[in-house]
Amino acid sequence: MARASRFVIGLVLGLALLTVLAHQALVSTTRAWFEKDVRLRSQLVVASAKRGLLTRWERKDAPGLAALLADITRDERIMGAAVCGSPGELAVETEGYPHGLACGRAVAGASEQGFDSDGSFSTIADLPGGRVQVSVFSLGEPTPEFTLVLLHDLAFLERREVTTRNFALVAFIVLAAGASALTLLAARLAWKEWTRELRLAFTGQPSRELAPLVRELRSQLTELSRERVAEANVTNWNPERLRSALRQHLEGERIIMVANREPYIHERRGDEIEVVHPASGLVTALEPVMRACSGVWVGHGAGSADRETVDQHDRVLVPPGEGSYSLRRVWLDEKEEQGYYYGFSNEGLWPLCHVAHTRPTFRDSDWEQYRRVNQKFADAVCEEAEVDDPIVLVQDYHFALAPRLIRARLPRATILTFWHIPWPNAERFGICPWRHEILEGMLGSSIVGFHTMQHCNNFMDSVDASLEARIDREHNAVVQRARSTLVRPYPISIEWPVSWLAEVPPADICRAEIFRQLDLPADALLGVGVDRLDYTKGVEERLAAVDTLLERHPEYRGRFTFAQLAAPSRTRIDRYRELNDRVDDLANRINGRWGTDTYKPIILFRAHHEPPAVFRFLRAADLCYVSSLHDGMNLVAKEFVAARDDERGVLILSQFTGAARELTAALIVNPYDLRQASDAMATALAMPPAEQRERLHSMRSLVASSNVYRWAGRMLVDAADVRRRDRLSGRLESFATPLSGVTP
Repeated sequence: MARASRFVIGLVLGLALLTVLAHQALVSTTRAWFEKDVRLRSQLVVASAKRGLLTRWERKDAPGLAALLADITRDERIMGAAVCGSPGELAVETEGYPHGLACGRAVAGASEQGFDSDGSFSTIADLPGGRVQVSVFSLGEPTPEFTLVLLHDLAFLERREVTTRNFALVAFIVLAAGASALTLLAARLAWKEWTRELRLAFTGQPSRELAPLVRELRSQLTELSRERVAEANVTNWNPERLRSALRQHLEGERIIMVANREPYIHERRGDEIEVVHPASGLVTALEPVMRACSGVWVGHGAGSADRETVDQHDRVLVPPGEGSYSLRRVWLDEKEEQGYYYGFSNEGLWPLCHVAHTRPTFRDSDWEQYRRVNQKFADAVCEEAEVDDPIVLVQDYHFALAPRLIRARLPRATILTFWHIPWPNAERFGICPWRHEILEGMLGSSIVGFHTMQHCNNFMDSVDASLEARIDREHNAVVQRARSTLVRPYPISIEWPVSWLAEVPPADICRAEIFRQLDLPADALLGVGVDRLDYTKGVEERLAAVDTLLERHPEYRGRFTFAQLAAPSRTRIDRYRELNDRVDDLANRINGRWGTDTYKPIILFRAHHEPPAVFRFLRAADLCYVSSLHDGMNLVAKEFVAARDDERGVLILSQFTGAARELTAALIVNPYDLRQASDAMATALAMPPAEQRERLHSMRSLVASSNVYRWAGRMLVDAADVRRRDRLSGRLESFATPLSGVTP
């Protein structure tokens, strides 16, 4: 109703404007017509009386002239007439001729502006009695002997303009009322027809136009209902809830996880073996899931003491001393690791999927190693399967071919592939020479998951552009060779509560310890960044933003320090070695510009840090800046939120992360815009504690409820649904087979 009212008001205002413009045009047009008509009437009068005027003028017959002028002025619109001699004196005039308009004034105006070709001149004059038209005619040829002046009363024009205005006003009122009534009637009829169509649609008889909308709405309602049933009476997901869901939906079966990185690395340090946790967001997210679900993690054994710690089947129980699940290590030689991991995965697929202005490199030799390693991991998965229809979770871009390879040996397996990085649009993905093989490999999955719906849409568009397959937009699925692969968004998260925080002191103690470690005064301000040293993380832009902050906000010089924890990554690749050098140079340049003997604005830690050390920094910081140039999710942002149980500190988050879609209470910035990023830092450093608490409380509530156990639970429940559907289809097919050979 409000929308209809706004439309009617706009319509009335528009009609009013059109009416005003039309009235002005009508008045000016009719006035020109009437003035022209008066001139024509004057010319006719003079033409009919000219001979008599000339005759009486030649005879010097003043009474005759006066009588003739009186006859001319019997027309109600001619209010006066006069005959003037050549010097301009008034010879004869009618009664009522205005004394204010002497012959000299009238004839002088005609003489200055010139007579028309017919010997006439007209002008408008304002007299005390009103507005008149003065028409002056020269009589006598070849030299005018005298002039005739006629005065026309123009009061009738004003009366007609008033009549026209009143008519226009009435017409506007009628037109506005009629248009408004018709608009409201049309809106009412359209709403009635719309509601009727909706009622029919939801009673099972949708029209052709509404059928797609009804299907989509029903699909969303079904999905919502399913999630509510799956999460009924559950406030927060936790390890026990995840185990319960596994028992309920998957009958307690163990999960087979496939990932390139292993969750625990055994490294030899002299005569001792040390357990190291890799700097990986994937491991951070998935390791708690495996502890909760048990099963087996198939990963690349890359530690110097990994072979010493496995059994004869290349397995080891982890976590050390707990043994919640098995780690199956797969061994790669130098050539395989170089081609599969450093080559195709990280020089090809990684820059292809990230919009970070690095050109992907594709080599045939790398592709061959990628295929070989995917087959090796697929074989390991099949060896670990205890049933012919296991649940297999394939993780990330390192194993795009593995789902199809696993299905070739275990056709009844339920395979869920999760792609942890962005998926590019179809045009960008078309750069890859082996795009068909990659898509075919991933479509061996039962479900393909991404962080966001946009990445899901990009994947389906890529399939549509590259393969012979049917895109089922209604169910978000790809149908190929009678097999359907669901495509779903599953925003990944972290465990809640974070188990590592049990080893970390409270925030005030962490702050005091970190300040002592960094030799900072008690009133200093600390910013923190935590990343692998990767060009997609925007570390250079982050340090440049600190430089801009100190340049534009001199009050923070000598007081604000930014600590960057940068774990070296993929140092065999030239692009990463160049990045390492540039980050070092940039940090030194900023420190040289703003630093002193006792103050360094940038403290760069080029080393791996174990999770407890990372969380100590996160708890000590006044702000945490996540400046990814393009990221699937970025769990550092969620780790900072989880670490701040004191609800202090500010998160500055790049708009190009998946986390920015969820953590909306952070300060969201464009990391390429250094002024905006530096202003966000200044805002964070000056933010009142009450606002910090409000923002962090909101984000902590979200991370607590949407944690990694809920992420895994949703995927596993979906996998269980697919598995039940496939088992039912299998029973129906086996039941139909003998019947097909029966002869009635």
